[in-house]
Amino acid sequence: MLARSAHVDTFCRDNLPPEADWPQLNLDHPDAHYPDQLNAAVALLDDTVARLGADRTCLLTDTERWTYGDLLRRASKVARVLTEDLGLVPGQRVLLRGPNNPWLFACWFGVLKAGGVVVATMPLLRASELATLIGLTRPAVLLCDDRFADDLAAAARGTPLLTFGGADEPLNKRTATKPGTFDNVDTAADDVAILATTSGTTGVPKVAAHFHRDVLTIADTFSKHLVRPVPSDVFTGTPPIAFTFGLGASLVFPLRAGAASLLLERVTPVELAAAVERHHATVLFTAPTAYRAILREGAADKLASLRCAVSAGEHLPESVWHDFRAATGVQIIDGIGSTEMLHIFIAAGGDDIRPGATGLPVPGYSARVIGLDGEPVPDGTPGALAVVGPTGCRYLADPRQRSYVRDGWNITGDTYVRDADGYFWYQGRSDDMIISAGYNIGAPEVEQALEQHPDVLECAVVGRPDPDRGMIVHAVVVLRPGATADAAMVAELQEHTKALIAPYKYPRSIEFAEALPRTSTGKVQRFVLRAAKSSR
Repeated sequence: MLARSAHVDTFCRDNLPPEADWPQLNLDHPDAHYPDQLNAAVALLDDTVARLGADRTCLLTDTERWTYGDLLRRASKVARVLTEDLGLVPGQRVLLRGPNNPWLFACWFGVLKAGGVVVATMPLLRASELATLIGLTRPAVLLCDDRFADDLAAAARGTPLLTFGGADEPLNKRTATKPGTFDNVDTAADDVAILATTSGTTGVPKVAAHFHRDVLTIADTFSKHLVRPVPSDVFTGTPPIAFTFGLGASLVFPLRAGAASLLLERVTPVELAAAVERHHATVLFTAPTAYRAILREGAADKLASLRCAVSAGEHLPESVWHDFRAATGVQIIDGIGSTEMLHIFIAAGGDDIRPGATGLPVPGYSARVIGLDGEPVPDGTPGALAVVGPTGCRYLADPRQRSYVRDGWNITGDTYVRDADGYFWYQGRSDDMIISAGYNIGAPEVEQALEQHPDVLECAVVGRPDPDRGMIVHAVVVLRPGATADAAMVAELQEHTKALIAPYKYPRSIEFAEALPRTSTGKVQRFVLRAAKSSR
């Protein structure tokens, strides 16, 4: 049964950008047609229970198994606590904090069932970062895993905070007294369901608003056509659901298909591989760094149950793709997505994969490469990637909307080349393109060459100012244990690179590091590398 509250909080609607600044939306694709009234939580959970039954496995950990019925009852109890005890009305925001675990998922569904808006946050954020997000999204309630409450309490600013986890935690105590049913709020397809925040590594975070229909769209386009889930699948991965890559991977995609989701709070690549083996996971979502580490540590044999692997967050090196296929027989689906677009919009799977290329536009999406004038450039010419589809960027009260959306197209900030067959080839972030002595040099190409050296675990390439060449190619390299970081290694890596790619692209400056600086979503913070003074 669906209920509609007479009281609605209009904060999200009032702070959306003017419709003239919205991107074009392709809502005519047959896989992205939804009724005017739609609650994403009901479609993913209640409807799946009605279709496939309540007893099938939904959420797994090493110590717990929740059925679809378990999740539905607990999410309904959370919705009752929010509405009956805390007075939540549709449209109000609820901030969630915690790693991927069953109670976090129950909170996510409970918020949407109650008509609220989810603001999921990375569990590694600190009090000052959380305070910024609270100021931007103005949540009415904070729900937090009890192990991660200290920083949130420091940032709460008087907002009601309930912790969850053990039976004695306030949210768990309250839900224990509630019935396991709830009259779901009858939200509209274009009501805001989630506010997804960027990592904010170079300034104030941006907050992207996504509707209830958007949440289903990513399952009915990318997942349906490339992952091709079935109810017997077991999904798993490393990204938290505050990272929209993880939201699709661990929550939206498996539940849309009636599959199971193995939740891993925080694991090393070797522990990830062991969990795949232990639970017979069939679909894996993680970043290129993890795939590379699994191969390096000799743990690929633990992935025998996989039928599908997906990589995003950063460009997947071609060498990693080939090595992973040789070790496992699985062809990694590389993809590019963004918080602004909610999930992956260019990728390829199966026989359509061309190693090294990101792929083709996902069904429902269109993409092109444009020049400085905003017009498409000829195939083979680098330019800015522009995308339209059934999802798109809507920043919450942010003038940067007009930078991301131009002439109706989402401008992702990536430089790409499209080939004559329509495949898109990543060249680098637009602000990572290095122009040295008049040559355009893509950082990923140099990185891929360096990573083929047996002593290189990983690296990142950026441009550094140079009085003679304008910029030079600078590489920060993490060596394998036992390798010597000295002048001889610098010369060896430079000669290695010259032998694989055009010599003018080799890194004229190399420094060694124990690790690369990364955001909470695992992306390399190249602005940190640009700002740091080279050791050579």
